[in-house]
Amino acid sequence: MLAERLAMNLIEETRNRLGAVGVWLPVDMFAPTPDEERQAIQRLEELGYRTVWGGEGPGNRELFAYSAITLAATERVVVGTGIANMWSRPAYTAQSGGRTLAQAFPGRFVLGVGIGHSHQAAKTGSDYRPLEQTRDYLASMNAAEKEFPSPVPFPRVLAAVGPKMLELARELADGAHPFAQPFEHTPYSREILGEDKLLIPTHSVLLGDREQARASVTRDIEMMKRYDVPHYFKGWKRLGYTDADIDGVSDRLVDGLTAWGDEERIAGRIKELVDAGADTVLVNPVGDDLPSIVDQLERLAPALAEVTR
Repeated sequence: MLAERLAMNLIEETRNRLGAVGVWLPVDMFAPTPDEERQAIQRLEELGYRTVWGGEGPGNRELFAYSAITLAATERVVVGTGIANMWSRPAYTAQSGGRTLAQAFPGRFVLGVGIGHSHQAAKTGSDYRPLEQTRDYLASMNAAEKEFPSPVPFPRVLAAVGPKMLELARELADGAHPFAQPFEHTPYSREILGEDKLLIPTHSVLLGDREQARASVTRDIEMMKRYDVPHYFKGWKRLGYTDADIDGVSDRLVDGLTAWGDEERIAGRIKELVDAGADTVLVNPVGDDLPSIVDQLERLAPALAEVTR
């Protein structure tokens, strides 16, 4: 019972620290320099954003080192890994890395982990059994925590889209971090997770019209097909979207995946996600480079600051 109470305290403290809206930055695809990234995140901190997340894949930037650089360059921002790829390091190394960052920056680190995709597993010479391998990985992290307890507890969330992975997030993690899913996925996830777990989805935003949003969704779909990433499509179909919606990039799919329009319209859509069960929505601006993304976030900051749970 004591362990359960401590876990609940950690989850509630994390909710309060993250706030209702944060940022997910796809900065690795633009190859900015470390100085450019630091300056961008410092600017986001000045704008009032309380949490900034980013991801990795085998062969590109190492996410724990990146998180340390980001944490050291800011004063208050909570840094989240979205996600630390399981193919990049053993489970005990991920747990140790999280413990190190949490102790160095108390209350400012959230560890998001995930199994990634089959093409990433193939680069390591491994087969791909996502549910089984994720369960083993989380169990190993939990065992490492029992053997070497962290002096400063830190939350762990799991990249999860389908029902079985969401159940695993409920069982062995502190919550879920869904990616590339439409609006309907948030209430669906909350129902599976229950109220006592963190739900931190990403959601694309675009200061523009539906046709601009459709072009962005079309590019994303083409990339998912090129890299053979079917579970995003499976997630969409589970929520009632069809092959026709996907192949034709329907209005319904565009509106489900992207909050587009002006500042007030976008903030209203993000508020709907919070009301539907998200603890923190990580907005993922559509842009051609890091400066344009940060410019959008600056324009959005006043409206998004009004979004509360």
